[in-house]
Order: sequence, then C-alpha cells, then structure tokens
Amino acid sequence: MLTSTKRGETMERSLLDAIEASDVAAASDVLTKNINEGIDPWKIHQSLFPVVQQVLNPPFINPHLPKMYGICREFAPFLSQDKIAALVSLEVSEYARRPKMEKIPRRTPLTSPVNFTDIEAAIKENDPEKVSVLMATFLGQKGGMEFARRLLLLGSGYLNNSLGHSVSCTAFILLEMIERTDQDPWPALSALASYFCKGRFHTAPVPKTSVPPSKEFSDLNLLRATSGRGIVNLHHTITRYTIERVRRLLSQEDYGHMANLWIQFLGDKKEEPVTLKGGEAVVVEEYDRFYETFSKLKAAPVAASLQRMTTYGEDRHKLARFLIQGLCDQYQGSYDPHYVTGLGSTLWLLNQYWKDTPIAANGLYQYLDFFFSGLR
Repeated sequence: MLTSTKRGETMERSLLDAIEASDVAAASDVLTKNINEGIDPWKIHQSLFPVVQQVLNPPFINPHLPKMYGICREFAPFLSQDKIAALVSLEVSEYARRPKMEKIPRRTPLTSPVNFTDIEAAIKENDPEKVSVLMATFLGQKGGMEFARRLLLLGSGYLNNSLGHSVSCTAFILLEMIERTDQDPWPALSALASYFCKGRFHTAPVPKTSVPPSKEFSDLNLLRATSGRGIVNLHHTITRYTIERVRRLLSQEDYGHMANLWIQFLGDKKEEPVTLKGGEAVVVEEYDRFYETFSKLKAAPVAASLQRMTTYGEDRHKLARFLIQGLCDQYQGSYDPHYVTGLGSTLWLLNQYWKDTPIAANGLYQYLDFFFSGLR
C-alpha cells in the first residue's frame, strides 16, 4: 500500500506528466482529484517548478510563463487556502494548454574554472546546450547570487530590444531558482540558456553611470512609467517592479546602472496623471460588492472605488485579495500571462507608493485598463 507521502508524489508526477503532454483535461482532472484528497494547493503549486520552465508562449520568445509562476508566489500571502486552489487551477490550465520547449540534455558541470565571459561567448555562438552546462558550472563555482547578478546585468543591455523582458523574465526565473533550494536548477538554467540564445543577449553593457537617480527623479519617472495604456506602457511599470525585486542581488553600483537604463527605456514619454472620480465614500468591505463593479470591466469605476483602500495596510491587503480573486473568477480558460504579471507589479506599486496618490492611481488604472480591455 502506498503511504500518503508516496501517493502525493505519484499524483504530483501525474500532474506534471499531463502538463508536459499539454493535456488540459487530464491536468485539470488530476488537480481536482489532488485537491479533493486533501493535498495542499500551495504544495501542488511548488511541485510545478520543473515543468513550468519548459512552457512556451509563441510567437513570443520570452519565457512569460516561468515569470508568471514566480510572481504567483507573491500572491499566496493574500489568499486563504481555498482561494489558492483557484489560483493554482488557473496556473495549471495556462501551463497545460501551451507548447513546451524541447528539453536540453543534461550534462555534468565542468571541472575547470568558468568565467562569465565564457557564457557570453557560447550565447553568441547560439549553442543553448553549451550555455546550459557553462551556466550550471558557473552557478556551482560562484554561487546563485553572483550568477544572478551577472545574468541580470547582461540582460539589462537589451531592455529596448526585448520590451524589458530580458530583465523581467530573467529576474523571476532566477529568484525562484535561488529560493527553491529543494529543486534541481537545471530546468531553469535550460530555459534561461534557450532564451538568451534566441534573444541574442550576449554582450553586457558598459555602465555609463553607477549613481542611482535621486528618489524625486526616480518617482517622477515612475509616474511616467505608469502613464499610458496598452502593453508597452504596462511593461515600463513591470520592468521597474522587477528591478526593485532583485535589488538585493545587486551592488549599489549595479542598481544605479540598471535604474538609469530603465529611465532610458522610457524614452521621451510624458507623465499623464489620471483623475479618478466617483469613488466610494467608504472602503469596500465585502468581495461580492467589489466584484459587482469589477465584473463590469470598466477600469475607472473600479480604480476609483479601490483608491481609498490604499491608505491603510489592512485595507491594502484586502484590496490585493480582491484583485487576485477577481482575476481568478474572471478566468474562462485562456489568459494573457501579463494579466498575472501586471497584477504583480500593481500590487508592489500600491504597497510601496500608497502615499503618492498620483503614482498609485496611475498604476491601478493602467493595469485595470489593460486587463479589462483584453477581456471585452
């Protein structure tokens, strides 16, 4: 007879197999059975790490889904266990319905010293298998923090070419890989090697300045980033969010370099503060009341009704829960992954800039407008 641990491992393997085979129905059935048998939904999410790294989003080369997986980690603290189950169900459906990258054969790390320039040269040669083993070797020799720092700096030179993904996708794969010491890093390294070869990201930029912008100047540019509609403008905000999330992996000089490249990425875009009128006189207390407005898919009324909830920590926590739950409740079997990653950047923004009303209002409206426009 199988023990509960072995039974859980077997069911997790069945779920991974169904996702890898792009069998949505089978993946949904296994997930439902797992949850009904009492397996913790968050444990199921964590078990998805290796297969998620293979998920593609053609025609784009960017690893949107591995990034989405990393950002979903940030949603868990806002949700009860039954609501986490809804989020994991959304994830499983999205991972299962998409094609998967061809696995790069595993090779033993090299015994000779590897410099990061060796990785850059292999990327230039467009040899993902060679890049993967060099990455694995460098990771083993120098550690995760140094590997992440160097790869982020390499990706920072291609913000304009990649609409920020060379940092934003890279960052969340790296953060998850570093956090998940229980997991084999090879799937993540393979995904990164494949992506950097496809993107031709092989030459690290020479820093023009390593002095971080002043807070006032940085905040002014965040107001510019959160201005404007559509996917390009949303990426301005996502990229800044990402740089802040990986700040702990960077030296002060590295951070200054990346922050200034982000400002260049914004180009000559102007700030356009939104005006939210007609907001609720009191905080929205119940999810059903919130969802009644949310389900009408009109950004301005929803943003206005939520604006007062940014003032206090408990209300911001509730606001985050409402938005994540609304995201799950609107799901009909197919989502642009930016609906999830954009929400991650918005929740970060509201938590960090709740005192700066123009930035908070802009960010909330920018995301909701993008999300609702895609659903209508």
